[in-house]
Amino acid sequence: MSTSTTASVSTHILDTSIGRPAEAVAVQLSARSGRDAEWRELGGSATDADGRCKDLPALPEGTTHVRLDFAVEAYFLQFEKKQADAQQDAPANRDSGAFFPEVAITFAVKPGEHYHVPLLLNPFGYSVYRGS
Repeated sequence: MSTSTTASVSTHILDTSIGRPAEAVAVQLSARSGRDAEWRELGGSATDADGRCKDLPALPEGTTHVRLDFAVEAYFLQFEKKQADAQQDAPANRDSGAFFPEVAITFAVKPGEHYHVPLLLNPFGYSVYRGS
């Protein structure tokens, strides 16, 4: 939750290749206070069954920039394994692994504002935006 002196961040992931939330994706939150400041890891979470991270750490006072690091490779490998188990001998329809093994999103924040940053993900691309 944001206060007048801090910002807050939330996120969720939608796998657009299957039209469903991406579950169990590790998300790391980092922040810095100033363009030239060092990044400070604040902690992380993982997406739930709805693709949401509901327990990201609070941002410290003075945060000006935030980085969300999404570890998507493990998600795609797990998804491929489930598909292969379900189809057993069916030919694979793409290379194994992820074209983007991780996605890092960096954005500027202002005190008192809430930033919801959804990640729309598929095996060969992604998009983000500031949601509400």
